[in-house]
Amino acid sequence: MPIQVSTLPEYMKKRFGGNRIQMYLAVISLVLYIFTKISVNLYSGSLFLAEALEWNTWLSIIILLSITTLITVTGFIKVGGFQGLLDAYGGAIAEVNISSREGGNLLNTMILTAKEKNITSLLQLSNEPTIDSRLRCSLPSRKAFKLLREINDPDMPWLGFLLGQTPSSIWYWCADQMMVQRTLAAKSLSHAQGATLMTGIIKQIPIFIMVIPGMISRVLYPNEIGCFPGSDCLKICGHRNGCSNMAYPKLVIDLMPSGLRGLMLTVMLAALISDLTSIFNSASTLFTVDIYQKWRRNPQNIELMIVGR
Repeated sequence: MPIQVSTLPEYMKKRFGGNRIQMYLAVISLVLYIFTKISVNLYSGSLFLAEALEWNTWLSIIILLSITTLITVTGFIKVGGFQGLLDAYGGAIAEVNISSREGGNLLNTMILTAKEKNITSLLQLSNEPTIDSRLRCSLPSRKAFKLLREINDPDMPWLGFLLGQTPSSIWYWCADQMMVQRTLAAKSLSHAQGATLMTGIIKQIPIFIMVIPGMISRVLYPNEIGCFPGSDCLKICGHRNGCSNMAYPKLVIDLMPSGLRGLMLTVMLAALISDLTSIFNSASTLFTVDIYQKWRRNPQNIELMIVGR
């Protein structure tokens, strides 16, 4: 765009003047990248590799970092930017045998209990001592459709939502360098506005490629994905709080044929590495433009490229 800026801190300097705001925003953005982006991407990638290849978590993280560093530093592959839709996304829906012994026993117990005690609610039925307590895991919370909850709510009080979630969402979508750098590089204001609108439309896709597969996995694997938090989940996946992190990898590994499993693993790794390289690219831009040039006046382009890499 005609404002001729590369980063948001640089824009804020031109808008309000002074060097301190530019330096402050650049440093805090780099710190947030480490705690909110790089760590999350590495953890999700290690989960997929650990489930698919049975690798150690730390080994998976080291391999991901090594590949990403090689691609970022050498620049052999063009990564980052608009990724497009997933090239290979397979549906994973299997037949559930309701006539199995376990399923039949649970269904029979539910019917008898409901008939004897005149129970008409699934929530009441799940609280009965004769019913498996894991039945409650399939029920949504009573507050699921309540956005602003009580001040003492353990999950999301209304004060925490307004003062915590709202500013962080505004920062992520309106001030994060990885999000706004393509907008700043647009040819004109109309191009930037059109791309932003298109991004909002594409953002509706994750419900089909992220949420629905998780629901499918929860139905197909109630004992693993829907395990009761505590010792049960600790035995299954090594985490006390739940095993929902293994929902998507388990679908890929258990339901897809051998060829598609390898293809899906490649697609997932490519997406993770591409996301990491985009983060590193944004971080290097922030460092070279907003921090490095404060000490090194009038550097050449080749010098900035080397420092950034």
